[in-house]
Formats: sequence, C-alpha cells, structure tokens
Amino acid sequence: MTTSAKRHSTLPPANDRSGPDASPRIKLYKRGIAIRHADPQAGERLLAEALGAADRDALHGLLKQLVKASVTGRKPDEANLAFMISLVKSIAPKDSIEAMLAVQMVSVHAATMRSACRLALTDDIPQQESLTRALTRLARTFASQIEALSRHRNNGERAITVRNLSVQDGGRAIVGNVTQHASMIVAEPHAAAAAGLVPPREAGEYERAESRQGSNA
Repeated sequence: MTTSAKRHSTLPPANDRSGPDASPRIKLYKRGIAIRHADPQAGERLLAEALGAADRDALHGLLKQLVKASVTGRKPDEANLAFMISLVKSIAPKDSIEAMLAVQMVSVHAATMRSACRLALTDDIPQQESLTRALTRLARTFASQIEALSRHRNNGERAITVRNLSVQDGGRAIVGNVTQHASMIVAEPHAAAAAGLVPPREAGEYERAESRQGSNA
C-alpha cells in the first residue's frame, strides 16, 4: 500500500487471483507499510478481498490495526502479520461486521498465545495466577466471538442440528424442517408422512387443525 494512493476510490479488479502470490505480504517500514505485489493496485484488491474491506479506507484501517496487534517484542512483526492476515482470509468475512469481528478474533488469538508463552516462562506464583486469569478471559472471549460470528451469519438465529434420533416403541418422530420459536416447535407434517412415520391422513388432519387454530387466533 503506497502513501500516494487516493482514498475513497474504487479498487480495480486483480488480474490474477490464484497462485502463490494470491495473498500479498506486507513490508513494514518506520513510516508506513507497502504491499509486496507486482501490481500495487491488484495487491490492494487482493488484500481488500482477504480482509473483507469495502473500500481503501477500510483496508487501511484494518491493516493498521493488525500491524499493531502483530507486535512481538514491542515491534510489529511481518511474519506474525502475514499469519494474522491469512487467518482473517480463512474466516472469509462477507461484510464490515464480519471483517471487524475476524480482525478481533485473530488479535485475541495472538494475545492468548502471548499470554500462554509468558505463563510457560514464569515461575512466579502471582504472575502465574494473573496470566492464568488472563488466559481464561481471552479463551472465553474467543469462544464468544465464534458464537457471535455464527449468529450473525445465521441472521441472529442459533443453528440447531439433530445428529442422532432414537424413537422408542409406540413413539413418533418429527421429520422435516423444524423451527424453534419462543415456546413451541413447528414441523412440516408432510415430511413426516413421506418418511412413513406419520400416516398421510393424520398429516392432513394436523394441517387442517393448524389452519383452524390460525384462523381462530
């Protein structure tokens, strides 16, 4: 990224999105950063796609935040920065919220591992207790971030997946798309009938009963 690049301009499409240079690396200088790519504009485009940045301003901001979070020994580290960018790319943020959350996630991960390293190197009991508490909080934060990303991608709903189904003698299973609301579960009766778990006649009666209840509500 060059300092002479104009902000708010549309990033041009990259000519080559495959190959070993698909994710350009960042070169750190005392007064700025530069993208290692034969075509600087194509490099910006590739990085913007990797980080989920909507425009050049967002790209600049996210990169600066990642540079600060990549600090090792009080100095930004290029290898650590490349690692963090790769992790954000693997999360594949689709919008600005996911981009910010992905950057936070990799930053929390980096802080967690730094704390784990410090814990492994200290024999001081108070420091061990302090670092253990920090590790616990960071791990919980990371788990919460994963859940937040999942909920955002599912439009705020928590996905529920049933992997094993066991039905006792005389019981009946619900088969089909199940939607959980505040205090009830609604299933598709025709799916159960197609599976042979509910007679077609009962499935039809169930739908008619549901229709009558809806009209009386």
